[in-house]
Amino acid sequence: MIRLEGIVKRFGQLEVLKGVDLRVERGEVLVIMGPSGSGKSTLLRCINLLEEIQGGTIYFEDRAIGRRQENGRWVTDSPREAARLRQQIGMVFQRFNLFPHMTALQNVMEAPVQVKGMTKLEARTRAAALLSKVGLSQKLDTYPSQLSGGQQQRVAIARALAMDPKVMLFDEPTSALDPELVQEVLDVMLALAKEGMSMVVVSHEVGFARDVADRVVFVDEGKIVEQGAPGEFFTRPQHERTRTFLHRILRAPGSGGANP
Repeated sequence: MIRLEGIVKRFGQLEVLKGVDLRVERGEVLVIMGPSGSGKSTLLRCINLLEEIQGGTIYFEDRAIGRRQENGRWVTDSPREAARLRQQIGMVFQRFNLFPHMTALQNVMEAPVQVKGMTKLEARTRAAALLSKVGLSQKLDTYPSQLSGGQQQRVAIARALAMDPKVMLFDEPTSALDPELVQEVLDVMLALAKEGMSMVVVSHEVGFARDVADRVVFVDEGKIVEQGAPGEFFTRPQHERTRTFLHRILRAPGSGGANP
């Protein structure tokens, strides 16, 4: 579904992604782990065209995104075409990014009405169904400031789903939450995985990665160091850098892990 070939991303003189190659299969749950500043979040933002790459090509369903070939040369996509592709790639951010002046229902309705041209009645019906799906059927008319962090993140997930995406990107969706609120968000993500949603998740939630992921990728200093099935990745990591990282996070309080 998604293919990255030689992705390079720079911020000024700082090279954050250094020739990353990665594939995400349809229906796969891919969890990306790595230390802070390793390029994980930037990688997601590049896939969703929120950051412009300086090298390589990103393909979505075998179609290059952000640019296309015309007469043998690459041409940057129009903003309209980029937006059309972005509709198919839902993204959930670390900090929710809800509209504070809109209720939960209005937050979920907004994009289908403004972007897809859905009628307000259709959008309202779908938004209500999605909020029910994430366990918030009693919070339709509640504003973000009146919701817990976990509830806000579940609204954000419903909002992304409202666009009927083919793949969902999650950028550390639980890192801003109090520990007791983490599981309610992970439960929603688990339900999506069981439904066959293609997902790329940047997270340090070891339990989720071990139990739900089809593949775990370890990123460090802008490169993929190691990847594999969770059983292999967590019990028999091959690279010394991976072993050091796992030793640290598996000993962290609340990691849900055990010593490798």
